[in-house]
Amino acid sequence: MSGRYRFGRPALLIAGGYILALAVAAVIALTTGGLGALWRLTLFAEMGEGVAVTWQNVLILVLVGMPWAWALWQSLRGPLAGPPPELDRDTRRLRVGLYAAVVSWLLYAVMPFWPWWAVALDAVVMGAVVMLFHQVLGRNLAYADPARTAGVLAYGGIAAIEVFDVLDWPLPGVLIALCGLAGLVWTVLILRAQWRDGRWQRATVRYGIASLVVPLVLGLVGGLLTSMGNVYSDAKAAADVLMMIWLARSAHDLADPHHEPAPSEPLPAHPATP
Repeated sequence: MSGRYRFGRPALLIAGGYILALAVAAVIALTTGGLGALWRLTLFAEMGEGVAVTWQNVLILVLVGMPWAWALWQSLRGPLAGPPPELDRDTRRLRVGLYAAVVSWLLYAVMPFWPWWAVALDAVVMGAVVMLFHQVLGRNLAYADPARTAGVLAYGGIAAIEVFDVLDWPLPGVLIALCGLAGLVWTVLILRAQWRDGRWQRATVRYGIASLVVPLVLGLVGGLLTSMGNVYSDAKAAADVLMMIWLARSAHDLADPHHEPAPSEPLPAHPATP
C-alpha cells in the first residue's frame, strides 16, 4: 500500500511509530498506574487531577489515538506515485495553502498552549485558502461571491476576535457564533463544488462532510459524555482530525497523476486502389 504514494514508506513508518508509542504507553498505564504519557500522546495536554487509571479509560485513550495515527498516514503519504501533472499558478498556490493549514493543525495537536498571535496567524492562513479555492474552482463553485464572503467573515472574524481579546476590547457574544455559522456555510459550498469537480476523489469530500457531521453528533451527546468523566468529554477532540485529513487529501488530489486513456489500436491498412 505504501508504494502507491510518493512518500508512502516514510508516512507508514511515522504512523506505525506513533501506534507503537501508544501501545507502550498503554502497557505502562496498566502496569504502573501512570496515565500521563498516554494522555499526552492522545489528548496532547497535561493530565488533569482526579482521573482514575482504569482499563476503560486506557481503552478510550487508545481509541482516541487511532484517528491521529490515521491522520498522520493520510497527511504525510503525499499524492499517488507517478509523474505529477502540470499545475497552473493558482493550483500550486492552493496546494501550498492547504499544506500550511495542515501544519497548523498538527501544531495545534502537539503544542499545549497557543499564543493569540498564533491563532490569528492560523486564521489568516485559512483566509488565504478561502481566496485560493475561489480562484481554482471557478465556475464549479456555486454562489461564488457568498461563499467567498462567508469564508472571509469566518476566518477574518476569528483573527479579529483574537486581536480584540488581547486588547481587552469587549465583543458581542453573537460574533463568535456568526463566525462559526459563516465557516459552516463556506465549507458546505466548497464541498459541493469539490464533489462536482473531477480533480478531487469522492473519499476526500466524504472526509470533509464527516468533519462537519461528526462534531455535531458528538455535541448532541456531549452532556452524557461529560457526566461519564474527563476522559470521555476530552476524547471528543479526536473528531478534529477529520478536518486535517480533508485539507491534506484536498492538496494531495490536486497533484495526483492524470490517467491518460489507452492509445487506440491503429486502423488496418487498406490496399491501394489500382
